[in-house]
Amino acid sequence: MRSANPVLDRLDDVGRAERQVLGVGTADTMTVADVVSRTVGLLLVTGVTAAVSWVVVPQAAWISAALAGSALASLALVLVISLKQITSPPVVIGYAVLQGLLLGVASRAFEMVYPGIVVQAVVGTFGVFLGMAVLYRARLVRATPRLARLVIGTLVGIVAIGLVNLFAYLFTGRQGVVVYSLSDRVGWLPYLFSVVAIIAGALSFILDFDLVERSAGRLPRRYAWYCAFGLLVGLIFLYWQILRLLSYVRR
Repeated sequence: MRSANPVLDRLDDVGRAERQVLGVGTADTMTVADVVSRTVGLLLVTGVTAAVSWVVVPQAAWISAALAGSALASLALVLVISLKQITSPPVVIGYAVLQGLLLGVASRAFEMVYPGIVVQAVVGTFGVFLGMAVLYRARLVRATPRLARLVIGTLVGIVAIGLVNLFAYLFTGRQGVVVYSLSDRVGWLPYLFSVVAIIAGALSFILDFDLVERSAGRLPRRYAWYCAFGLLVGLIFLYWQILRLLSYVRR
């Protein structure tokens, strides 16, 4: 079964190749605890960087350029790490730092317009994450092939529609399924798009938990960084969707 998170969906193939070529021993393989510890570490790096950028980076005229640059650099790192399956800690930590810079500055902009929204988004993000972890642990929601197809198809559609919407906004100024302004009125379609994105992002964790659990004991320990990176990508995606939905509600 593939993961809904494209960062993690080739781990099974990697595991087979590693065992055939290197003959990985049990003592050298990653564990679930390895993934958890590295995920927590990356979240701390992201959070600290976001806090520093929140305080240090001024709300100046050039901030839009800084945000755009950080977003493009983060996207480039996601593609490189995913396609090359990079397990180097400095590269993965570099992504966490860039995302922290982006999150800190953008979140401050939301907070200035809607006081208290960032805390709500953070609590909502980790609440959803922990809730899905509990459901997975209790086997109340299982990673079935049908769920995988549904979540993967939905996320691919969300990304594709989001990119089309972004380019349409850049060239025409029209806002469709995503409203980028912090003050414009919001119709029912952006609400629906955000809710679907949040549900799909939440369910993707079930598939990711399953794949990480099945990969434990089969991949070299360095791939714990790769798995932690994939989970961080999912958490950041979920945070943006919740933050945007909360801003819609607060208008």
